[in-house]
Amino acid sequence: MTEANSKKLGFGLMRLPKNGEEIDIEQVKKMTDMFMEAGFTYFDTAWAYPGSEDAVRQALVERYPRDKFTLATKNAAWLKCEKREDAINQFETSLKQTNAGYFDYYLLHNLGEGRTHFFDDYDMWNFVKEKKAEGKIRHIGFSFHSTADELEPILEAHPEAEFVQLQINYADWENPRIQSRACYEMARRYGKPIVVMEPVKGGTLADPPEAVAEVLRRADPNASCASWAIRFAASLDGVISVLSGMSNIEQMADNISYMREFRHLSAAELSVVEEARKALDSLPVIPCTSCDYCAEVCPLDIGIPDTFAALNILNIYGRYEYAAGQEKWQTNAHGKKRASECVKCGACEEACPQHIKIREHLAEAAEAFHMNEA
Repeated sequence: MTEANSKKLGFGLMRLPKNGEEIDIEQVKKMTDMFMEAGFTYFDTAWAYPGSEDAVRQALVERYPRDKFTLATKNAAWLKCEKREDAINQFETSLKQTNAGYFDYYLLHNLGEGRTHFFDDYDMWNFVKEKKAEGKIRHIGFSFHSTADELEPILEAHPEAEFVQLQINYADWENPRIQSRACYEMARRYGKPIVVMEPVKGGTLADPPEAVAEVLRRADPNASCASWAIRFAASLDGVISVLSGMSNIEQMADNISYMREFRHLSAAELSVVEEARKALDSLPVIPCTSCDYCAEVCPLDIGIPDTFAALNILNIYGRYEYAAGQEKWQTNAHGKKRASECVKCGACEEACPQHIKIREHLAEAAEAFHMNEA
């Protein structure tokens, strides 16, 4: 696998347009046609994305020759699997739902933290190698959500991984929890091509705070804010595709407008992105560094740093659904209790080197994220 010269835009199929609760297949077909007609070929779905693989079958597989597109899907062995056969069945289900015949890219999905061991427990690395030998998989890889220190042993233990999918965007480039830069550099140290996910951070960088948007508009009034984020990720060495989770025709048209003839960010443009990042970092946030000292002493094991990361997203971007989803997913993923269970004992504040008023912010998070839940 080598880095392509252009056509780096990938169609991420997690946030597809909907009519009510159902995926709007007709709009997905139009978006697929726009994408293909512009010369792009990389489609990314997953067994765990409700309705997505079926939408891929209807909008793409049944309408285009199989050799004209590349399809990626993913196996979440940590999700609803009690034995190896359950994890293997995800692969068979994906083949059936997409009717693609084979997958160009097959990923072990969302490694990191407590999820990594499931793929070893169920011997999924050998399974995907077997499917590659059978021609059902062309390239083996994995997606990853954690720290660079966790990424390295996976890369070292599994040289069969031909690529890695990482969360990379300019907002998270130096984020101590997400570690975009550190994970990127670790993957490159092991010579792995990279597929980028979350280049626009769940859409938040398409409509950033005014202080950030003003920096970008001043540099180029005609460029969308999303274009800066996606071009930043696509300009990194070793990146073979940047996945944009496009949800409507307008987003597709915008992405195509600047990625059809992709240009790497110039030195001057990189300076603009750095200025935008500094503007973002200057906004008032809870100054949590994710040192976890608070979590170590919390008697109820509340996910304090995860909660504060989500609350910062809400306060900076004003995107409630995205922030609430992050709060719930992160605390669940780490096996932590949520803010509403805080008993205000104060042990966390005694341990916090940043002297954060943790109890006040947890109460704020509980009111923001939990009040409307049944």
